[in-house]
Amino acid sequence: MTIPTGRFLHALNGAALLVALAIGGVGLAPQARAQAGDAKAIADIEAVKKRAAAAANDYERARYDPIHFKPAIDAAKDEACLVCHSEIGKAKPRAASPAGVKADQTEAWYQTLDTYAGKQEDFHWRHIQSPLAKQVMNLRCNFCHQGNDVREEAANNSHASLNTRTDWAKNAPAFTLRKMVNPSETCLRCHGNFPAENMGLSGTWPENREGLENAETPNGCLTCHAEQFRTNRHQVTYLNAKAIEELAKKGSDVCYGCHGGRQWYRIDYPYPRHDWPGMPTDVPDWAKDRPKQSDARFALPAK
Repeated sequence: MTIPTGRFLHALNGAALLVALAIGGVGLAPQARAQAGDAKAIADIEAVKKRAAAAANDYERARYDPIHFKPAIDAAKDEACLVCHSEIGKAKPRAASPAGVKADQTEAWYQTLDTYAGKQEDFHWRHIQSPLAKQVMNLRCNFCHQGNDVREEAANNSHASLNTRTDWAKNAPAFTLRKMVNPSETCLRCHGNFPAENMGLSGTWPENREGLENAETPNGCLTCHAEQFRTNRHQVTYLNAKAIEELAKKGSDVCYGCHGGRQWYRIDYPYPRHDWPGMPTDVPDWAKDRPKQSDARFALPAK
């Protein structure tokens, strides 16, 4: 019997993968091994170093490491991720675009806020290592990176068993259409649209702020949000709420920076509505489906 070339290569690749997984007693599929073992033990930095050394010349074994799967990925600290991914801390943006436009001679729209300091830097540096990130954020690798579907890098595929567990709201998938993260539950939280309609405002924030800010009131957001609305906010592990509130006293750019000032999406994130003192009992239509608590995985420790 003649086997079609495409099917033969597919079978050969599958066999090679099985061999790669079986070497050294890998045996079980990584998802099964991660669930069968102790997640913290699998994600322990010393254990990761040993497995990384064993897989130094074996790319397939490295990417099928159980730390890339749930539940071990949830227990992984940044130091464990950086055992293999340390190069991300050295990444730099292009000095010039392919067309020859030099970065130091241009200003991107997201650089116009007071909270953006210095030249253009790498994405990861801005979110983890920059002065502002260290001050107001507490992002970790696994905030965005919930593992990796090594087969297709897509959540809803024929091998969906790899992604059946998710900690996102409403059981949102861990990944989205071949992206390494789910942007709807990561990027959108801080890079959504300014929700002017929800607040009864017309136009953009730069248009509205002119009538709300002066030398005595440098932050027009606090005209309403100091005492009246949504005063219980930013109480999640990936933000430093106290630092945000302190910066907000000096100007609205720290607020607008996340709520429309660095917009990558045409929609805003549906933030949960934590009860605040004097909260109205009637719920506006746009908020009827909003949760009352933040995602459990980002809950602050009980005091």
